[in-house]
Amino acid sequence: MVTNVTSLGRSGLSDWLIARVSAYVMTAYLIFIVGYLMLTPDLNYTQWAALNSSLPMRMFSLLTILSIAAHAWIGMWCVLTDYITVRLIGPKATALRIIFQLGMIAITLLYVIWAIDILWGI
Repeated sequence: MVTNVTSLGRSGLSDWLIARVSAYVMTAYLIFIVGYLMLTPDLNYTQWAALNSSLPMRMFSLLTILSIAAHAWIGMWCVLTDYITVRLIGPKATALRIIFQLGMIAITLLYVIWAIDILWGI
């Protein structure tokens, strides 16, 4: 059973909405990048750098990075709460699940901060 401690106050509907919206954002980004690459067959570094240095593209990339992080978090939360349970592992399952969740939060935050640093050059 998932307790309030490990659900972090979220509901299934909010998780479902976040997963769907983030999937749409990632799909739109993929379609845009593939379309850009197909429509620019003689792409060079200057064109690629100009595309990625424009504010709309940086914002779209940032939104995609945050969508990937949210989508990954929800997916990993679902896996952890489905497979690290008292029934499967025993009485220490909740503590183990919290440790894994904190580890996932740390890794996800690290990747998001790293991606923002690369994207914005902070």
